[in-house]
Amino acid sequence: MLRIIDARTGEPVEAAPTRRGLTRIEVHASGFDASGLRVLLVADLLVRALELGGTPVWALLTGERQTAELRAAATALGIRPFEDSRGLGAALGEAQVVHVVSETGATAPEGVRLAVAPVDAVLPFTPTADGDPATWRLALLARRRTLPLRLDTDALEEARRTLAHWRRAVAHWARQPSRPVPEDVRGRLRGAWEDDLDVPATLRVLEWVETRPDLADGARFETYAYADRLLGLDLTRDVGSTG
Repeated sequence: MLRIIDARTGEPVEAAPTRRGLTRIEVHASGFDASGLRVLLVADLLVRALELGGTPVWALLTGERQTAELRAAATALGIRPFEDSRGLGAALGEAQVVHVVSETGATAPEGVRLAVAPVDAVLPFTPTADGDPATWRLALLARRRTLPLRLDTDALEEARRTLAHWRRAVAHWARQPSRPVPEDVRGRLRGAWEDDLDVPATLRVLEWVETRPDLADGARFETYAYADRLLGLDLTRDVGSTG
């Protein structure tokens, strides 16, 4: 069960309080910058986590500033499209409304408020120009959403190395017979991301899976592929390559 901290109260709440009830997610992005894109990325993770749990989601984007640039960068980072919220009311069967906002931004309307800490970007923010924008996505995921993030050359280089290493490993494991994701591993993964979208803890589970001696390579492959349904890092990209 996915629980998130409501910034209004500081208390944990269920992101989907009604079984199979629709959760509406409204993203309040102030404009096209690293902090605004981090807000969209957190909303994307929330959508993915809810869908993995079987919850229907209606995702909307609010804001008037630089929306075309913001949407283009979001697409490059593998963030799913959000509908334009203007002129839209409540949906039939809506059970929960979650507003994803910058913690330094304006207050959101009624509903649960998911706050995202800002990004200190000390290099030109050009994910659409990067050879592999997934490095930007991983760099933005490296810290909990409640903590400020410094995005610099070192952070991007670390993300690039990690991503290349994991993709090589996944491509190698894919050559072995497939094995199901062990239930204890699945439980650890879900326990991490269902605890207020703790993505760094999810990444630590993947590091543990890589080195756990009793796991078959086919199970490692299926675990990384399963986790990537949340992370969106295209970890299976190099499967079948001859390099």
